[in-house]
Amino acid sequence: MSLDHVMTEGRAAPIGATFDGDGVNFAIFSENATRMVLCLYDEGGRETLQIDLPERDGDVWHGYISGLRPGQKYGYRAHGPYRPEEGHRFNPHKLLMDPYAKRLTGHPTWHDALQGYKVGHKDADLAMDTRDSAPYMPRSVVEDPAFSWGDDTPLRTPIQQSVIYEAHAKGLTMRRGDLDDAGTFLALSSDRMLDYLSDLGITAIELLPVHAYLTDRFLHEKNLSNYWGYQSIGFFAPEPKYMARAEISEFQQMVARFHSAGIEVLLDVVYNHTGEGNELGPTLAFRGLDNASYYRLQPDNPRFYVNDTGTGNTVNVDHPMVLRMIMDSLRYWVETMHVDGFRFDLCSTLGRQNEGGFDRGAAFFDAIRQDPVLCDVKLIAEPWDIGPGGYQLGAFPPPFMEWNDKYRDTVRRFWRADPGEAPALADRLTGSALQFDHSGRPATASVNLLTAHDGFTLMDTVSYNEKHNLANGEDGKDGHGENYSDNMGVEGETDDHDILAARARRRRNMMATLMLSQGTPMILAGDEMGNSQGGNNNAYSQDNEISWIDWDSFDHDFHDFTRMMIKFRKDHPLLRQKLFLHSRERSVDGIEDLFWWRPDGKPMSDEDWGNPDLCCVAMELRMASGTPDYAETETAIFAVFNAGHATEMVIPDPPQGTHWVWRIDTSRHGKHTDVPDGRVTISGASVSVFLLDIHTG
Repeated sequence: MSLDHVMTEGRAAPIGATFDGDGVNFAIFSENATRMVLCLYDEGGRETLQIDLPERDGDVWHGYISGLRPGQKYGYRAHGPYRPEEGHRFNPHKLLMDPYAKRLTGHPTWHDALQGYKVGHKDADLAMDTRDSAPYMPRSVVEDPAFSWGDDTPLRTPIQQSVIYEAHAKGLTMRRGDLDDAGTFLALSSDRMLDYLSDLGITAIELLPVHAYLTDRFLHEKNLSNYWGYQSIGFFAPEPKYMARAEISEFQQMVARFHSAGIEVLLDVVYNHTGEGNELGPTLAFRGLDNASYYRLQPDNPRFYVNDTGTGNTVNVDHPMVLRMIMDSLRYWVETMHVDGFRFDLCSTLGRQNEGGFDRGAAFFDAIRQDPVLCDVKLIAEPWDIGPGGYQLGAFPPPFMEWNDKYRDTVRRFWRADPGEAPALADRLTGSALQFDHSGRPATASVNLLTAHDGFTLMDTVSYNEKHNLANGEDGKDGHGENYSDNMGVEGETDDHDILAARARRRRNMMATLMLSQGTPMILAGDEMGNSQGGNNNAYSQDNEISWIDWDSFDHDFHDFTRMMIKFRKDHPLLRQKLFLHSRERSVDGIEDLFWWRPDGKPMSDEDWGNPDLCCVAMELRMASGTPDYAETETAIFAVFNAGHATEMVIPDPPQGTHWVWRIDTSRHGKHTDVPDGRVTISGASVSVFLLDIHTG
């Protein structure tokens, strides 16, 4: 930087480093700092200037330097008290990333100098460390995020038409040998991948965290990696490793290409905590800028952090400027990067305020619901955290949808033939009304899933009784213990034809159940092709072939079945209604649209539902009143979910001039057979679907 470049006062808004065509405005929040120093760096990483931000409006420090251009590297040093007992951890010896940085040059290099305190000191984190951390820190980078979007506009796919595909931005493409720049945003949106995903029929891809994140030191020292990305350190910057040429336009290009294929892009975002950890973690950004503002600290001992997230710290959403940062980040990804929605990690944490429990009227939810940008995108909550009263399935306000883990567990237990699961399956098939049928929420509020990144894959759910997590370096103690899985007789891989056939049928049954259920279906990437993680149900640290999707072991039969079921769901609006279905005793309009039948053709009774040995659920759906997009030729669907032995089933008498057509039978991969006499044999361990056809000729 030339000495001719002079810093002037600049503006307090927008926060971040903003290029205006002539220079760069720098603005950063800190309520408790006494001095804020901007540090500039050249291409070689050499510091060229340290200069104080000259102005402070409220708690925003700011200054403007003319002549600076995009690509300029920078960081901050914040002065203030180092008094951990009071919650303050300022240390000007530590170079800090800008929380609003739109790009980072890379990741911290682990070294004790990254710690704000003297490692190994008798007083632990109470003694300030004076080593310079700059040699080990990435630089923030000034960016101009302008992009030529052409005619790209939000797809706004109606949620009742959505099929979500949860994927890892790197892992989905790493083992495909026919792609350039494998593991990047560019590979993810390549022609081959778009053709594959479009052909499968998904409407939205939900990416695991793509915000810049940290690999924890304990993982680094075990030669492992933070693969999933749930340790964010930059809420505006894309993860550097996913960019082939270190250009944020690569992300924008990816989104534009997905949109051109009719696929929305949803981001898994982590605003409940940061990668800085607890009081023994590194000082990278938030802790050094204003620890007492950015984090929730224990009221009686602010040296320590509230840990409702289980990761060491909890972001202080109660603070208006921290909430503003989150809202600014969300709007940036919608307005500048054109994403279509978000899935919020540990969303219960964001609903905690004033040191209390969960509140569906918390400031975070109110801020989103009134925001004209964010109220019109898809919002999905992970409805739990580890804090008191943290499990909040069904409690979130509209327009939030929620991951439904009860759906996952019920479907697994039912197809495992666990006693007493039939009534629970009936509830899951019809949108989990007990949890979601209130406050004007639609059935689509339930995001139905069989699997997700956290846990077994679908193939592993039918191949392993136990988790196999030794590769994670935690002696197999990590990972969820209740998987409700079934290895069908052999743990892991086998050549036994009968076991392989049973596993394939179980997967078909589960996928069919997912696509026949009211709610919003979500598929884990790779499940449709039989991907396995070798029984690892917590592969967060496995940035390798354990987690990368195995395209070489592609199960074409199951892929074709999954694609067929997605299309079947799309072709039959009865399966994807926003309104909850109701039997007579629960009908709000006097019109029945849901019927439950016994195998002998009689309606189910309370006594039938109370039978713990019940393992066959027969459901009839009829067109619900107020449904605008049903096909005139479709008035009813009859579906049978039989986890027991072969059963004789009496199909309800069709109206005059109509007849039932047997369209799906998971024991035979499919069926297109008329049912002339209303009596059929339903195979054991199978799903069958019958359509009412008004055509008689």
